[in-house]
Amino acid sequence: MRIGELGRRTGVHAHQLRYYEAQGLLEAERRANGYREYDESAVLRVKQIRHLLGAGLSSEDIAYVLPCAVGETPELPGCDELLSAMRSRLRRLDDQLAGIARSRSALLDYIDAAERVGGESYPPFAGADPAFTGPDLSDGTDRKNIPA
Repeated sequence: MRIGELGRRTGVHAHQLRYYEAQGLLEAERRANGYREYDESAVLRVKQIRHLLGAGLSSEDIAYVLPCAVGETPELPGCDELLSAMRSRLRRLDDQLAGIARSRSALLDYIDAAERVGGESYPPFAGADPAFTGPDLSDGTDRKNIPA
């Protein structure tokens, strides 16, 4: 089947399918005219990739996991590499969650301070963690000129 049909059958855009191929997650034969030709197993493979991406695994992690994948969801029996990749991803997610929790706490502090002060004096407190307050713009620096 060609890329358009694979896309229709899986609900995945052609550019994403080409990306999966470039990442080594999906294989296609090339016809003489250069068109990609996928076999029937590509439908299952794309569904597996989508499930694993949805679980938060990177395409690099998925490349290790796919040889162990069984079924659409997929089940991943007896794959030590998978377990290691999933533990690594879980650690990264935990780090991201901790950062989000710090940001949330800082925002709550700002909201609380702004409600107490009434919006007349900013920043609402001088002792805030600089990681959350951003650059000092009190000298009139235009926000548009601050590097991201």
